Amino acid sequence: MTRHSACDVVVIGAGAVGAAVAWYATGAGLSVTVVERGAIVSGSSSSCEGNLLVSDKEPGPELDLALYSHRVWADELVDFRALWEFDFKGGLVVAATTEGRDGLTDLAERQRAAGVIVQDVPLDEVPTLEPHLTRDIASAAFYPQDCQVQPILLAAHLLRMARSRGATVHTDTPVTGFVTAGDRVTGVRTSSGEISAPIVVNCAGAWAGEVAALAGNHLPVLPRRGFVLVTEPLPPTVFHKVYAGEYVAATQSGDAGLQTSTVIEGTEGGTVLIGSSRERVGFDKTPSLPAIREIAAKALRLYPSLRQVSVMRTYLGFRPYCPDHLPVIGEDPRTPGLWHATGHEGAGIGLSVGTAKLLVQAMTGQPTELPLTPFAPDRPTLAPAPTGVPT
Repeated sequence: MTRHSACDVVVIGAGAVGAAVAWYATGAGLSVTVVERGAIVSGSSSSCEGNLLVSDKEPGPELDLALYSHRVWADELVDFRALWEFDFKGGLVVAATTEGRDGLTDLAERQRAAGVIVQDVPLDEVPTLEPHLTRDIASAAFYPQDCQVQPILLAAHLLRMARSRGATVHTDTPVTGFVTAGDRVTGVRTSSGEISAPIVVNCAGAWAGEVAALAGNHLPVLPRRGFVLVTEPLPPTVFHKVYAGEYVAATQSGDAGLQTSTVIEGTEGGTVLIGSSRERVGFDKTPSLPAIREIAAKALRLYPSLRQVSVMRTYLGFRPYCPDHLPVIGEDPRTPGLWHATGHEGAGIGLSVGTAKLLVQAMTGQPTELPLTPFAPDRPTLAPAPTGVPT
């Protein structure tokens, strides 16, 4: 990159969301430059499971966005499925207690009313879906719309496809500040020079709050750490995404302390991925034995047959958490020209393409196919807490 360049759109971040924004923006005829402080897909997108879920979302704006994104995945991107190992595996949600069963039934009814396909599974039919799952459960529901992709392949191919339309991608290029004219953002300063652009999109994931702060804006996107366990390769053992009903409550909790809930799925290579944990500890990458032990213990309650299986490795990532559990999508009215696409927490892979398509519609002055108002950067639920009030 020369010391000064120009384009229509600068995208900050080369993960799944940033790559999707680059793809849709170049498809709209815009010239795009992507800047990434590390390597491509070196943030949260490289340390997650690639979930595309509707089953874990309460009715409301996030579920609306998930269903919209599902249509984009299933229809518009159908020709690219093999590139990122798109899998319509479906999700099986189970409740261990009668209390959990009642909560799962209530959630399923409300999700159906919002357009989600939910199939109640009689207990005697559960083994046909998951033969190795414990029989000690109170209820089960199957969500055929739940899917999965390989997130590293997704981001890498979307960036490659965007480059084929003329986009440029600069790695090892951290953003150090913004170029402004009055209160408007007109570009970015990077370690390699300035890039002028009327539109700058903050797709920095868990680091998006730090990027917004460079423009003087408060954006309470915080890192929420999570661990995943990876087993040795096994014969086919887990055939769908399987998780305990408590997982939904964990995703909606604002508690900073450690929370664990069971999520298990198999991979094409035979390994089994086991999660999940959530805790807000900043960007601390220290392995946490308490978190790993809780994840393993809860997984064994659902799949006792895994007791003699070895865990090859564990890895961790940082979900971009917003206190109201909604992503931030749209132009920031405090600094026109600066747009955000972040704060998706654990749903960023699944929501990436829907987010990007809606954002580019708004950028180019088109009516958005889904209202972006609930995701506005300046919505009241993201306002700074009064002095002396803990966040």
